[in-house]
Amino acid sequence: MTTIAAVHGVLPPHRYSQRQLTDLFTELCLPDPTTHALAARFHDGARVAARHLALPVERYREIDGFTDANNAFLAAAVDLGCDAASAALAGAGLRPSDVDLVLSTTVTGIAVPSLDARIAARIGLRSDVKRIPIVGLGCLAGAAGIARLHDFLAGWPTSVAMLVSVELCSFTLQRQDSSVANMIASGLFGDGAAAVVAVGSDHPRAAAGPRVVDSVSHLYANSERAMGWDIGSDGLKVVLGPEVPDLVRTHLADDVKSLLAPHGLEVGDIARWICHPGGPKVIEAVQSVLGLDEHDLALTWRSLREIGNLSSASVLHVFADTQARRPADPGDWGVVMAMGPGFCAELVLLRW
Repeated sequence: MTTIAAVHGVLPPHRYSQRQLTDLFTELCLPDPTTHALAARFHDGARVAARHLALPVERYREIDGFTDANNAFLAAAVDLGCDAASAALAGAGLRPSDVDLVLSTTVTGIAVPSLDARIAARIGLRSDVKRIPIVGLGCLAGAAGIARLHDFLAGWPTSVAMLVSVELCSFTLQRQDSSVANMIASGLFGDGAAAVVAVGSDHPRAAAGPRVVDSVSHLYANSERAMGWDIGSDGLKVVLGPEVPDLVRTHLADDVKSLLAPHGLEVGDIARWICHPGGPKVIEAVQSVLGLDEHDLALTWRSLREIGNLSSASVLHVFADTQARRPADPGDWGVVMAMGPGFCAELVLLRW
């Protein structure tokens, strides 16, 4: 089985209260003052206290169009990705030259060459490192990335594989977009990055850390417009449908059962739930269908409150918090789960 040798999250240094960011959003995106109270109500309902931004808040007033935003994304994303990758490798006791495969994911900017290539050159990955850039999975990609590392390491059990997630949601802000979806997203999403280092079952580092036992993917039919981007001349315009919590309530319990049942497990056997903080209604739907409470998802709620939703990096921040704040007992079972554009879910079964 794959061993998770290290998980590390990083945040940009610029941190602002939700009220400050609400003021910025209404200034840049809502020229009609009659809509400001509605936006503030959506932002208050997100249960987010503060978020980190890749740039100082005043710099966002200077961004002029998609090209400018994407150039700023590239500069900040490579820096944060390098920080996350280097810290995760150090935490695993490994060197950049030890990495055999690097998988990168982002859905908040366009990078060709991909982020993994730019990060590889900066931190000193080998020239023959295998690279897999993933685009389009959004919030799902943190959990899916762990599952894909496991798939690779099952075939290469002496290898080291690394996932790097960088999501800078602030650069997707759409000026002059007064839609409800933009109001909600602008109060929910923040900036951050994370990295995971994993080793195969025959690697010397395989003795320490939680092990990946299994994973399940589920793509829900006829749900393509539940979440995603509309891509146009102004960049990435959020698609965020009201049906997302209902999709969770309809499908997630069966998805969890399909992950646990082959191993003779039930929901009550899981000691550690590492859940993506998709937003209050999504987290409440997860709790409802699985019979969990706020204590079970306390670190998910905490992450939402303190840094917002970081898209694919969020569940990895919750994973890192789980490792740091809730030491596991040998034999504990855990589940990593996230949902995202498709609409779809990815679940990973762990054992300590």
